[in-house]
Amino acid sequence: MNILKLGIPKGSLEKATLRLFEKSGWKISIADRNYFPEINDASIRCSILRAQEMPVQVENGTIDVGLTGRDWKEENESDVVTVSDLIYSKVSQSHARWVLAVAADSDIKELSDLTGKKIATELVNFTRKYFAQKGIEVKVEFSWGTTEAKVAAGLADAIVEVTETGSTIEAHGLKIVHELMQTNTILIANKNAWGDSWKRSKIEQIALLLKGALRAENMVGLKMNLSKERLVEIIPLLPSITSPTIASLYQSDWVSVEIMVHNERVRELIPQLIEKGAEGIIEYPLNKVI
Repeated sequence: MNILKLGIPKGSLEKATLRLFEKSGWKISIADRNYFPEINDASIRCSILRAQEMPVQVENGTIDVGLTGRDWKEENESDVVTVSDLIYSKVSQSHARWVLAVAADSDIKELSDLTGKKIATELVNFTRKYFAQKGIEVKVEFSWGTTEAKVAAGLADAIVEVTETGSTIEAHGLKIVHELMQTNTILIANKNAWGDSWKRSKIEQIALLLKGALRAENMVGLKMNLSKERLVEIIPLLPSITSPTIASLYQSDWVSVEIMVHNERVRELIPQLIEKGAEGIIEYPLNKVI
């Protein structure tokens, strides 16, 4: 039997990833201290490991396909196939940023002010290469955690840390001086696995359904009834990926109209629909939009 080895990222992305897979049709169950989760697909074998090491394990073939950050692929300079971007994170569907931060009262205003200074980060290789390309000599040291506290403790002059909103960095008395890169979750595959027709087909199936689930994250379905004569008034109000679905009601001069719409539009749209004569409006969640 063909088996695809799937890597699930442990840590901050874990819960969001499990939820995304469940919306896509795969239920993954992780027990305490179990690094081999169960999944409701006999053709997939799961392993759980840190996103930081995922590119290495995918490149060497221990894992066929896995989810990690674009930053960790860059950090490890991994020779893998980037199958798809999956724009999500532990907080929101957004890109995270790797930024350089210094003490709020620091005289460091730009990158060149860091010449000869010490930088603490988990993204060591990328940071060294980044400053080397800028021609700025700095000392980059690996941070084992609590990176934001390194400056306050006098262990570093600056840090390179990942953030979405910047609030945690500011809460530690730091200010952002420069953005080095943006990152997001990506699905990566081992080159040999990608060259195998069965594995590639399975990987493409996973990518398709994960992207469909992400596309549905901020959308809902709306269904309503209205008279045919009011249809011309209501159509211009209806946002839709293509065009609304319209079906005649049995032995009636009324129709049923169905659309997909972004969450933030619903609160304004429903009162407008009612004003135009829509009745029996139903709002329902979406699992996937393909």
